[in-house]
Amino acid sequence: MAGLAHNLIWASVMVGLTTVMHLAGITGLIAMLRAGRDRAGPRAPVWRQFGAILFVVFCLFGLHTIEVWSYGAFYMAVGAFDTFEEALYFSTSTFTTVGFGDVVLGPDWRLLSAIESANGFLLIGWSTAFLVAVTARLRIVEAEMEGD
Repeated sequence: MAGLAHNLIWASVMVGLTTVMHLAGITGLIAMLRAGRDRAGPRAPVWRQFGAILFVVFCLFGLHTIEVWSYGAFYMAVGAFDTFEEALYFSTSTFTTVGFGDVVLGPDWRLLSAIESANGFLLIGWSTAFLVAVTARLRIVEAEMEGD
């Protein structure tokens, strides 16, 4: 049996790990976007802006995939599920706060899954805010170009 303290400790580890992953991923994306902007110059064509937004979306999706898989791997490591497919399915529905309920954890790890849901909710919100900021920044550059 995992127990409350055990759940909270491992939940803190997983939240810390996925948050650091997310920060590193977004920091890397910012660096790549800046480098791309510097190469393109101030008058990047619209197709480049389109590509930049698409690039950000796919990178964020990849980042969330790594985070979900990390939880799935954890569930497998502690023996919470029999197959990785089941652990990954559960983790995906929990992280995205869909929570279908057709696959559930036993009482030993259910607190961790509730915290995974809150963690996923915050990280997806962070990604959404980042994507909105990138899109807004590209729109500002485009408006500046039209004003010239």
